[in-house]
Amino acid sequence: MMKQIKTLLIAAVMMLGASQMNAQAKTAHIDVNDLLSKMPEMTSAKAQLEKLSKTFDGEYSTMVTEYQTKMKKYEAEASTQTETANETRAKEMQDMGQRIQQYRDSAQKQLQDKEMEIVKPIMDKAKAAIIKVAKAKGYQYVMDSASLILADGPNLFEDVKKELKF
Repeated sequence: MMKQIKTLLIAAVMMLGASQMNAQAKTAHIDVNDLLSKMPEMTSAKAQLEKLSKTFDGEYSTMVTEYQTKMKKYEAEASTQTETANETRAKEMQDMGQRIQQYRDSAQKQLQDKEMEIVKPIMDKAKAAIIKVAKAKGYQYVMDSASLILADGPNLFEDVKKELKF
């Protein structure tokens, strides 16, 4: 009787193990950053953002140069001015410095907002293509290989690239 229970228990464990192997989810991987960087739309987006960034940088540089020029002038003339005039000039320079700081902060925010506006549709398109390819190939999970320590499985990069037609 004990032998039969032992045999039955071993058979149950083996069946459970076999069903577990069948129940394992199919996974694949793809380097999402690599995919995004190679998409033609991303090249165009980067060019737009670079152009906007250069515009902001140019305006910021002009403001800083004006600030520095004024500061040198005021420092050179400080000994010939009244205390009241020097205080007024110091306040003017402080205000100008604050405006430059506000401009820089505003430009950074505008650049970040524009980046999200331009890049989000590209990311959504890549994600949709990854999902479509993964489902067509029967994968339940797709991991970003950029964050994996070991990516020793199917790589969907080329299939997704074909799906995106580039």
